[in-house]
Amino acid sequence: MGTETLTLGKAINTGLRRAMERDDKVILMGEDIGKLGGVFRITDGLQKDFGDDRVIDTPLAEAGIVGTAIGLALRGYRPVCEIQFDGFVYPAYDQIVCQVAKMRYRSLGKVSLPMVIRIPFGGGIGAVEHHSESPEAYFAHTAGLKVVACSNPEDAHFMIQQAIAGDDPVIFFEPKRRYWEKGQVDVTAELESAYPLHKSRLVRSGSDATLVAYGPMVRTAMDAASAAAEEGRELEVIDLRSISPLDMEPIFESVRKTGRLVVVHEAPSNVGMGAEIAARVSEECFYSLEAPVLRVTGYDTPYPASRLEEEFLPDLDRVLDAVDRSFGW
Repeated sequence: MGTETLTLGKAINTGLRRAMERDDKVILMGEDIGKLGGVFRITDGLQKDFGDDRVIDTPLAEAGIVGTAIGLALRGYRPVCEIQFDGFVYPAYDQIVCQVAKMRYRSLGKVSLPMVIRIPFGGGIGAVEHHSESPEAYFAHTAGLKVVACSNPEDAHFMIQQAIAGDDPVIFFEPKRRYWEKGQVDVTAELESAYPLHKSRLVRSGSDATLVAYGPMVRTAMDAASAAAEEGRELEVIDLRSISPLDMEPIFESVRKTGRLVVVHEAPSNVGMGAEIAARVSEECFYSLEAPVLRVTGYDTPYPASRLEEEFLPDLDRVLDAVDRSFGW
């Protein structure tokens, strides 16, 4: 009935549309998001339907975009900022860490900042540095921010609405290499029926080892699990979804069952999300582990030239190699 086949990018568009229809205080801001519809066309058609006072083309100034959004949020609006590419967020980093993340704490809880910062992130599109980065750990490390990453159209549609509806600032990571992948979405479903925003999700059951991923790497983990099944090895896959706060209970439960854990993300391994998850699992599930927690990540280098991108990014073979190493202990 209300179910449609949508790309992940279109699902974000429909989610933004629903949020804007629901609340006229929702305002979109960003570089080229209006007439052009954004470089990835995520906001396509929204300025035409809601007007240029609610879908605002901004100057090329990320610090100005976020700073203006802070003021709007303080005055009762719900701004949604688009950062055009992941590596463009750094000029706004001071505003995000010093203002966005601190306002509720600074005001003893009297002032909230209901704003969302959308960031297309990760590689896989043949682009170079500042266009293919994974900066999520910077924000997960910052107290006062909530950080999420969608991996499929259904989550994209509902998670963006949930992020906008909340009263705390949310950094919303979108896997740009997955923008064109399709899935079923019930666009008429009410927000109250959606899966909770800050809960991880079991997306494939298995008994031999656990794979944890988020954003663009969930698809890679699922492909690895399908390949492993052909060889008789059943891998359990968990989509983390929320990077901060972390929902660890499904991971603990899975590791207690399988005894093995491999964490997959595109960001470099050094002080990354994989390290945090490994530490928490080691604290809570030490006696259930049959092997050390392993990580499959990008390398600890700046993002490479596009011709080397496939050597840098985690892929099915690297994930399966880690699983094999886990069984070799």
